[in-house]
Amino acid sequence: MENAAIEFHHVHKRFKGASYYAVNDVDLKIQEGEFITILGSSGSGKTTLLKAICGLLPVQSGQCLVNGEDCTRMREYRRAGLLSFIPQRHSKLRGVSVSEAVLMGLHARLGALAFPSASDRLRAMEILSEMGLAHLAGEDFFKLSEGQKQLVVLARTLLQDTPVMLMDEPDSALDFLNRNRVMARLRAMIGAQNKAGLVTLHDPNLALSYCDRIVLLHNGGLSADIAVAEADPEAIRSALSAAYGSLTVLLHDGKAMVVGEQISV
Repeated sequence: MENAAIEFHHVHKRFKGASYYAVNDVDLKIQEGEFITILGSSGSGKTTLLKAICGLLPVQSGQCLVNGEDCTRMREYRRAGLLSFIPQRHSKLRGVSVSEAVLMGLHARLGALAFPSASDRLRAMEILSEMGLAHLAGEDFFKLSEGQKQLVVLARTLLQDTPVMLMDEPDSALDFLNRNRVMARLRAMIGAQNKAGLVTLHDPNLALSYCDRIVLLHNGGLSADIAVAEADPEAIRSALSAAYGSLTVLLHDGKAMVVGEQISV
């Protein structure tokens, strides 16, 4: 693939004192318009890989590129203009209203001394309305439930409007309905606006329902790269079972669905 939006070139990352690589020789490209899931068991390197492409973690060797630029050499404002990042744990904002938390997504574009315009504020309210949060606009962000906070952080990311979107388990605090609503919204926006999306998940069925490709990490290394629309159930079962153990993959309305087998304890 040429001119990929996100590129990992033989990336290695080992934390100080560790005897193993948290990310081990990952080579991966993601095109504009693609929505990709990273799956893998806890400790497989998913979050570390996302933080590497964000420039939040240095790597021992290899390159992490966004639109052809080395993310580790970018200034903070340049990086924030190219990519947005939803972490597993959001910052503990206190004394900040929900609408103000969303408007923080404009910092990279406005700079330190500028203020959001009336149209910026209107757009922020439109996004909050689309997320079902308009009634909370004046509430203290810190007092929201964890699920509501996660939706506000997503709204901030949508307002930031970057060509590359990185999300670390954005569904973790959401209920069933909002989890699917968020994934459907991301899927539609990434395709319509030709963005590149990379998300870590723990639920293979969410990945199969909404993503173009599934990348499997195992012990820090890339163990499979599945094109969802092209792979047959057996290929999906084989790849996922290598990471999660014995699984059954069924077809329902033409879509693959994972059914876990009973685990003995």
